[in-house]
Amino acid sequence: MEKDPKIILNQIRTPDGTIIRSMHRHDYVSHKDKNGLVYMVDGGSDYLRRSVHVEAPYEEMTVYADAPFEVIRQNFHRGGRGKDGKQPLTWVPISEMSDAWLQACIDFNIERGYDKHDGGYSNSLYEKELEYRKEQGIFIED
Repeated sequence: MEKDPKIILNQIRTPDGTIIRSMHRHDYVSHKDKNGLVYMVDGGSDYLRRSVHVEAPYEEMTVYADAPFEVIRQNFHRGGRGKDGKQPLTWVPISEMSDAWLQACIDFNIERGYDKHDGGYSNSLYEKELEYRKEQGIFIED
């Protein structure tokens, strides 16, 4: 039995064009569409949970790990609260993270054993992004 590819970004587009996404396991996000129906996503990169409206379907926009890396780097996000840790939480695609932030994430995950939580998957993407930038001559400062 073949395992489904890993979820990179869990998201849908509702009929009114609103994109809603779930960024982590228990991130239940809902939106009341202009058609009056409520749409929801949940599960982050762990599972897909959706509302279903046969009369007004949504567009599935989930990105999986079998997508080209150019797509993954735009859609794999890391949450952050700024350098001081006191800013509001924002989700940033790895393609926009600074080189130092990517390396800090790798180091943080290794130091705390978090790299084993997802089989090292996050770190493998951070490392791949740094290698991609090296090959493309890209450097992003803080």
